[in-house]
Amino acid sequence: MNATIIGTGSFLPAYKLTNRELSTMVETDNEWIVTRTGISERRIQKSGDVADMASNAAIKALDNAGINPKDIDLIIASTSTPDYLFPNCASIVQKITGADNAACFDISAACSGFIMALSAAKAYIEAGMFKKVLIVCSEKMSGITDWKDRSTCILFGDGAGACVIESSEHDGIKSVDLHNDGKLGGVLTAKRNENIVMNGQEVFRFAVKKVPETINTLLEKESTDVKDIKYFILHQANVRIIESVAKRLGTDMNRFPVNLSKYGNTSSASIPILLDELNRENKLHAKDLLVFAGFGAGLNWGSILVEWNCRKS
Repeated sequence: MNATIIGTGSFLPAYKLTNRELSTMVETDNEWIVTRTGISERRIQKSGDVADMASNAAIKALDNAGINPKDIDLIIASTSTPDYLFPNCASIVQKITGADNAACFDISAACSGFIMALSAAKAYIEAGMFKKVLIVCSEKMSGITDWKDRSTCILFGDGAGACVIESSEHDGIKSVDLHNDGKLGGVLTAKRNENIVMNGQEVFRFAVKKVPETINTLLEKESTDVKDIKYFILHQANVRIIESVAKRLGTDMNRFPVNLSKYGNTSSASIPILLDELNRENKLHAKDLLVFAGFGAGLNWGSILVEWNCRKS
């Protein structure tokens, strides 16, 4: 059997932290932030936990897919900001959603978490171990952000995104390309009970080099041309990174949807949040080819080629 995405969901906290408000907390201003990142505001989870956001997104994805929670065989949660060391986030999502028959585990791959989780779901389904998998990516980045560090506090926001993946004759999740270079791990870190520390210039150089490389490798595997892709759905870290990737691939920015101006960098949640928006705005249609690409702490990076087959919108 093959694996295909059949439903999406997302959750964003209500509180909006604008650049103007942020400028009262640290020496910065709206123009400085927008020019360098493309971010105008970000959402902050004032009350509730990472698992609460995850469960809200999961419930929406299950509803979108038309799936009873008890039919889910596996829950994979991706988070860098778990509420507990244990139980894991996936187990809490199981409890809240009533997906009582699911096996549960978390992965920690920072901003590439959705790419890694979707790759795992594809492998489990193709191996015949599970038929229906719920992926949920939930991040409370505000909890590990130093709000006095201008280089990082302008970037991050909170949110959750989810997908339901099902075994199918339709080859929906077509190819995967994954990489990691632990020697570069020191440029983006967050120790336990400490805040994010990042060498922004190094992360930028890494992303604009490696993301086009993984996308080209992915397309070569499937003998697919850049022009055949409807949307390149990239991790929403910085609009300048996305613009650089589009330029290196020789294609237009209008094929790179962007929502980071509203939400900032939500780490592993960013791709599924954007995917859910596109789905609910009816911008995705059967047989559309999509590329997902992520990059983040590890340092890790990767991409996935998907043929869209979601049953509902």
